[in-house]
Formats: sequence, structure tokens, C-alpha cells
Amino acid sequence: MKIQAGEVNINAEYLTEIKPEKEYLFLIHGFTGSAKDWLEPPLSGHSICEQLDNGFNKITTDLIGHGKSDSPQIANHYSAESISAQIDAVITTFTQKKVILAGYSMGGRAALIFAVKHPEKVKGLILESSSAGIKKQSERKIRVDSDEKLAEFILQNDISVFLTKWMDQELFGTLKRFANSKLEELKKARLHNKPIALANTLRNFGLGVMPYLGDNLGNLNFPVLLLTGQLDSRFTRINAQLQTQFPKAKHVVVTNSGHNIHLEEPKRFVKSVNKFLEGF
Repeated sequence: MKIQAGEVNINAEYLTEIKPEKEYLFLIHGFTGSAKDWLEPPLSGHSICEQLDNGFNKITTDLIGHGKSDSPQIANHYSAESISAQIDAVITTFTQKKVILAGYSMGGRAALIFAVKHPEKVKGLILESSSAGIKKQSERKIRVDSDEKLAEFILQNDISVFLTKWMDQELFGTLKRFANSKLEELKKARLHNKPIALANTLRNFGLGVMPYLGDNLGNLNFPVLLLTGQLDSRFTRINAQLQTQFPKAKHVVVTNSGHNIHLEEPKRFVKSVNKFLEGF
């Protein structure tokens, strides 16, 4: 369903009928992904939403510039403030109750930005392979320059060329354990992305330009689950530090997984999330 969020339309989807008496779990995908990442089977097995606790209304959303949401050329629609407002519009369309937010990578950053801005609307937070941004200005500048080069590459090349480059990163190296046919299927699901939307996302919501949130985490007094893959040493290290900044955070390192845990180790991902959800 399309939801009006200011000047843009944001898409939200779910598998089963929404029941107002249930708690609400909203799931947000990563860069180049979509709501379907949670609603359709991963490389094997059932979809993530099908396996998650049925005591919850499970709603997924396409971030701006992804999936069926609008992909405007106007850059400021992709800012952290705008994305937070868009998430708010999606949530309030369904409920006025506090919700649980789950996000993968960039989607985790979006969920965290919303939680920092609206802690009174959040009951719990699940961050998969995510971060609170970059604190040092010198490191932020390096990331901005890197994302700008990547944005230009996207605009100057076919989307399939970019996706090959994106998926060949060391960050996603552990995906190569899967058959080539499965990897092509994963790539094909992302071919619908519009270059201008991906470029705008990098330029306006990349790690170098989003606000650093680390100094705000002590104000978030609800349970937080941090998930990282054992083979993703960088984000495991980042999240070990993040755990100390939240008042009520637990960090789970998932065995035999890299950055994309729900894709690489869906059973372990679901087990960890469902155990967390038992507390609500």
C-alpha cells in the first residue's frame, strides 16, 4: 500500500491481516534492497516474516528510492530528517501504539535515527549489521568522498554493472558460498533500482552525511538487540562498542555469517529475533 509522507509516497507491505490488538514490528531493508527482502524466501527456506513470531503485526516498508516507493530527483527527500518523517508516516498509518523497529544495515541506521528522534514511539529496537554513524570529522569526509565517487559510478554505468561492483565488495564476500544461480537471483531482484535514487541515497543518507547518533544512545531506555555476523569482524567490533552506549542492549554474534545475517543464516537470525520478541 502507498502512504503519503509529505511530498512523496512510501510503500508498505505485509503478509497477513493486521490485527490492532497485536504489537507492531516494522522491518526496514538495506541499501539496494526492498520490503520484499523480508516477505519472500531468502536463498533457501521460508521468508523471514513467515518465521518471525506470529503474535506481532509484521510490516515492511520500502525506503525512499527503493522498491515501490517514490524515487524523486529532489535530493533533500533523502535526508535523515526526511527519512525519519517518512518512517513516522508509515507507522502512524497503522498504529498510535509504541512499536518495535528492526533494520538491516542502512535500514538499521534509518530505524535508529527514528528512535533517537521519537523515543516515545519505540518499544524495542533490532539493529542488524548497523552503526550509529561516524564521529570523527576527518573520517566523515573520507566517507563522503567515497560515496560521491560511487554515486557518480552509478549514474555513469548500467545498473547491472553497479550491482556487480557493489556485491563484489569484501563486505559481502561471504555471500559467495552460495551457488551462482542464487547470486544472480539476488542481483536480479535489485535491477529495478533507479540510478538517480541510489545516487541520491548515497549523497544524502550515507554514513558521512547522516548525523552521528552515538551521543544520543544513552537516552534510549528500551530493549535493543544488536546482531552481527561472526565473519563480519568490522561490524562486530563496532557493535561491541555500541552495546556499551545503550542502557539496555544485548549484542548477539551469529555464527557462520557475514554482513547479511538474515540472508546467510536465516534460521539463526530468526531464532535470535524471536527470543528478543518474547520480552514484549
